Amino acid sequence: MKLAANAVVILLGVVSAQGPCFAVQGQPQVPPGVDLPASWLADWRDLPVQFRPLQIVHGVPEQQVTFEAMMGLKDLGLGGIVCNVAFADYLRSEESWEVLVRAVESCSQAGLRVWIYDEDGYPSGAAGGLVLAENAGFEALALAYDPCRADPFVLRPAYEHTHASNNYYAARRYPNLIDPAAVECFVRTTHDVYYERLKPFFGTTIEALFTDEPSLMAVNIGPLPDEVRSKVRVVDRLDPNVSPLPSVPWVADLPDLYRRCYGQDLLAARRSLFEGDSEQDRRIRQQYWALVADLLAGRYYGRIQQWAQTHRVASSGHILWEETLEHHPALEGNSLKVLGRMDVPGLDLLTSRPEAVIHTGWMTAVLPASAALLNGGRRVMTEVSDFSETMAGKGPASLAEMCATAAWQAAFGVTEFTLYYNRQQRSPQEYRAYGDFVGRLNALLREARPAPRVLLYYPIADVWAEYKPVAEKLTKQSQSALMRRIIDSFMNLGQRMTRSQISFVLADHEILAGAHVQGRRICVGRQCFDALLLPADVELPAPAGANVRRFERAGGRVVRDVPGETIRLDALAALYDSGLPSVPQEWLVVGRFTRDRRDLVLVVNVGASPCDCEVSAPQAAQWIVADPATGRMEPVSTERPGWVSLSLPPRTACILVGPADE
Repeated sequence: MKLAANAVVILLGVVSAQGPCFAVQGQPQVPPGVDLPASWLADWRDLPVQFRPLQIVHGVPEQQVTFEAMMGLKDLGLGGIVCNVAFADYLRSEESWEVLVRAVESCSQAGLRVWIYDEDGYPSGAAGGLVLAENAGFEALALAYDPCRADPFVLRPAYEHTHASNNYYAARRYPNLIDPAAVECFVRTTHDVYYERLKPFFGTTIEALFTDEPSLMAVNIGPLPDEVRSKVRVVDRLDPNVSPLPSVPWVADLPDLYRRCYGQDLLAARRSLFEGDSEQDRRIRQQYWALVADLLAGRYYGRIQQWAQTHRVASSGHILWEETLEHHPALEGNSLKVLGRMDVPGLDLLTSRPEAVIHTGWMTAVLPASAALLNGGRRVMTEVSDFSETMAGKGPASLAEMCATAAWQAAFGVTEFTLYYNRQQRSPQEYRAYGDFVGRLNALLREARPAPRVLLYYPIADVWAEYKPVAEKLTKQSQSALMRRIIDSFMNLGQRMTRSQISFVLADHEILAGAHVQGRRICVGRQCFDALLLPADVELPAPAGANVRRFERAGGRVVRDVPGETIRLDALAALYDSGLPSVPQEWLVVGRFTRDRRDLVLVVNVGASPCDCEVSAPQAAQWIVADPATGRMEPVSTERPGWVSLSLPPRTACILVGPADE
């Protein structure tokens, strides 16, 4: 296998002379003078399995179920597996259940962690078709709009043209996730059966449940490429006579719930879901999508979270198309809200090109990281792969790319790494090096608290008001000029802050409405912020707006993106006293944390060129630099007070650890 230059360094054990963050395989080197808590150093030297990545294994093969085989995974640097009963004769094969039980038993004996993947392929919710086999009336519904008909409203299944029919796994009809009876059938058919089979391991070896890309379905996501379509299994025949129409999700009790919430007749007002620009039209759309978001958060994500907590495990997984804000209403209602109903919210990263963080990668990570932090949690999951590179014939990703991709995700707060990387495409030494790298990131950061000081407003309420379903594939270009400006402003602000090393999280109108002002800061739970950025043209709902004005009157910093003007980010960067480069470095990604009264700063060079720079650090001479690729720790290099000198080769990272705050 041809390796990148820095990957060769890892395998050969050669020490680079390029600076403190380099790559070499071997025993972690911690000089006696490194002043860190003993528990930190113990974890750094001997990485526990809870810090290491998990391999996704769909249907554990017979040869993998033994104790010896599981120890082999441990020797590869893995901390466990994400697994499920085999997809063939899904949930019904006694032989497959026996294999899975033996696999989990062997994981337990080997000291490996187990997460349960909850579907036959994806999207989750169907139980491999068993939910609809029990009751065809559980199928996802769409209220479609055809202005050419005398009665333009059509209630029909949400199948053709949706993610249910146009995904890479199988074309299969899909249940209605806002129908509590359908969700209860899914939980009973899937989760209850896993618990019955594996009860002794729940809450010990089995840590979490993984749900994969469930959604509301009622939106045209576009056709699959012909070369892909021909390879996708068709479980349920697609009807060529079903024309694409503008659609919204539906459930039988939606009109009654809408009336109870808003005192209005939804059926009389439903045309506003598809057309109209009056204040009343916009208000109806906002109310409708707010209700749908609540239903999905409660009836699907909340039900699974409730089940998981009752059975001593965590709920986790990820949503669909996090990176495109225009899809959030149609697929999840409110992506930030539904992720907040996971114990370990997650993301799906289909590329291992590290520079992807600068474009839309930050968006995939900041959503679940924000949901975790603002709900008082810490753990964040990623399903990471080099799928995009593989599909484009440019894979597999190199070890350096894999590590840099892990590091920038950790900078945003990711702690749980679940892998779709192909082990057979990499040497055991490479896979072990990757597992060690992730483990060392977590050895210092998993028990640390992210320390962002800036909020970026997540303008889902404005998107609700503007969003109008379309018959064709949904794109940003299919929406209004105002919605495009809001999305562009939001994405631009996130990109610019990422490139400017400004740590931030997202807050929607509900989070802002529930926040409290404390001095010149606005606080959500115990997390406080010094500044709030508002994208262009947003209109805060009244409760959120009142709180923001209260924050502003108290001296808090509110920055509004005004069309035609360029926001200067210097004042926001000045909120941070560590981790800022002396000269702007757009390919540096920085994450800030606190732990036991110490500041920790993760610095990642996601670029393809070396980066020599200085970054700010109070009492710089007392800081320590830790290299997750090598295990080395040493005092920082500093040539002037308050600044740390770093020399980062391409695709590398280091962790700066400050002195204890007395």
